[in-house]
Amino acid sequence: MTTHSQPPQAPAPIPVAATAADARKLAEDLMDVMSALLGVIERETELVRAGKLREAMALESQKADLSRRYVSAVAQLKASQKYLSQSAPELLTTLHRHHDVFRAMLQINLTVLATAHAVSESIVRGVNAEIQRRNIPNTYTAAGQPAAPGPRHITPLAVSRSL
Repeated sequence: MTTHSQPPQAPAPIPVAATAADARKLAEDLMDVMSALLGVIERETELVRAGKLREAMALESQKADLSRRYVSAVAQLKASQKYLSQSAPELLTTLHRHHDVFRAMLQINLTVLATAHAVSESIVRGVNAEIQRRNIPNTYTAAGQPAAPGPRHITPLAVSRSL
């Protein structure tokens, strides 16, 4: 059996802004995608804070699509950095300001998600500790010390990750 490998395709070249209209379009696209992504992230944050994890997870595909668009727009911005800094420095400054706000909002979302993760992990660990405590027999050694439980007394906790 022979396999024919195809040479890897080169990635498509990133469009570079060469005119003022291109620069404006690039800035508008980036600001639009940041605004849309922030809207989804803010909604996700609200849902997680309210404990509606199923609904928050439903936003995942939309968030992934917007994230891809964001990365693409940032790549275009980086490729156009030289032109923008020479011909539209005020536009670049405005984009940096908006991006700083965007990052701050992302940090809030990440903090909420990390807190929800820590709380849920703490609950699962607490449930596991209680189950283990109930499964371990209270026995003592000949010296009157509590006996360490053997591996047959430790029951693993199974958790379904699907909601």
